Amino acid sequence: MRISRLTNVEVCDKVKEEDLLLLNPIIEKYRNKKGNLIPILQGAQDIYGYLPEAAFRKISKDTGLRLSDMYGVATFYAQFRLSPVGKNIIKVCHGTACHVQNAKDLTKALEENLGVKDGETTEDSLFTLESVACLGCCSLAPVMMIGDETYGNLDGKSASKIIKKLKKVEAK
Repeated sequence: MRISRLTNVEVCDKVKEEDLLLLNPIIEKYRNKKGNLIPILQGAQDIYGYLPEAAFRKISKDTGLRLSDMYGVATFYAQFRLSPVGKNIIKVCHGTACHVQNAKDLTKALEENLGVKDGETTEDSLFTLESVACLGCCSLAPVMMIGDETYGNLDGKSASKIIKKLKKVEAK
């Protein structure tokens, strides 16, 4: 699932030159500080919602950080994204308790409902579906989280109802 995001980097990189100026305060704040790579990448992702290729190039040019080092860090840590995500990120727990309670079926139902595979974003950019290792809600297994809201004791049908309600809210 993480690998498939890498293939979309060129397609999704639509950052305008003027939007890159938003990076300047972050670059200035961390320019000559030791251990600046992760805070700069975090700041860039906070601005764009993901790490566009153009941002990597600007950061490299302005700080001297190597592109290979930045991509190495960005692809190693799960917190970083190389392609845009949907407005609502649906995280489905696949930890032990959720796995035993059929989290795989929950993910499958959500894939069918949304028309995307795990790790992908819907065409309308409303939802991104992600499997995660653990959400820390084992007593509610299986669990999914959308934004800051946690939903437990789910099956495919109940999860699909939640998505349907969110779609209605978003349509307003």
